[in-house]
Amino acid sequence: MKPEEFDRAIARGEFGPLYYLHGDEPFLMERCVQRLLAKLVPPDFRDFNLNIYYGAEARGEEVAEVAQTLPMFADRRVVLVKRSEGLSAAALEALLPYVQDPAPSTCLVFQGEKADLRRKFFGELKKSGELVEYRRLYENQLAPFLREEAATLGKRLDPGAADYLVSLVGNNLQELVTELDKVVTFVGQQEIVRVDDVRAVASATRVDSVFELANALGEKDLAKALRRLEALLRDGEAPLMLLAMVTRHFRQLWQVAELLGKKLAPSEIARQTGISPYFLKGVTAQARHFRRAELQRIFEKFYATDLALKSSGGKPAVLMERLIMEICGLSGK
Repeated sequence: MKPEEFDRAIARGEFGPLYYLHGDEPFLMERCVQRLLAKLVPPDFRDFNLNIYYGAEARGEEVAEVAQTLPMFADRRVVLVKRSEGLSAAALEALLPYVQDPAPSTCLVFQGEKADLRRKFFGELKKSGELVEYRRLYENQLAPFLREEAATLGKRLDPGAADYLVSLVGNNLQELVTELDKVVTFVGQQEIVRVDDVRAVASATRVDSVFELANALGEKDLAKALRRLEALLRDGEAPLMLLAMVTRHFRQLWQVAELLGKKLAPSEIARQTGISPYFLKGVTAQARHFRRAELQRIFEKFYATDLALKSSGGKPAVLMERLIMEICGLSGK
């Protein structure tokens, strides 16, 4: 079952007895769990009909026994096992008989990062329940996601504003939704949320500096880039997050550079890259600063820096400073 199918089933009030939710997108997964709980277990009855366990600490026998207990003053009991990837082999084995024949009056939900589909437990679960995988959204899905979120809040998010917010925050959905909520609160009764509204709110946040760091590198402004890096690191931003944001920016520059070489019109470049026309002029100007061979070497340096940061092969601040100086100093020869 796909996440959107599960969402629709919850909205219709259709529930199965058994689910295993997994994947690398925790925000969507957790929100879906909360929607399910809201439908199945009213707050006043949660002491009676909601049981929560945590994988590494859960005993399979106990979870199965509670799941077989009839609900009190309600139609359904919900048993939620969080961090289910931590369930021991013994716990999975103990749960197997229940998974093969789940109680119809209970909704047993496992929530975890991974599902080892090679195990018999998951093979049996698929027969009587549903596996739902929550994958991290692709870059081109983030702006549409934000526009849908804004619509649920009664606002229309201008495409440029959505792109700008993604540029500032990145692909962390929890942070994106948090920033969107701030902007919606800021605009009040105003129906349309525009770029200037996002800028007005985001200018007071650190994410704006991440955006400025990427732009400084695209402009080969070494002094500005180093100042932004120093401020971000001082404020506690993770070097790997900064690297990811800068890499994303240069991926866009490379795409635009390739399309410029094909003599395409700006409107066509915007269509093929998904970059809002609001930002395309600036990205195009930056793309002209780099030749293909130069961009190839920059991405080699991104890869090397990523490895060094993950292997503790040096001080993160020094590694990032060196990367910035190499990007701004590349000649393209």
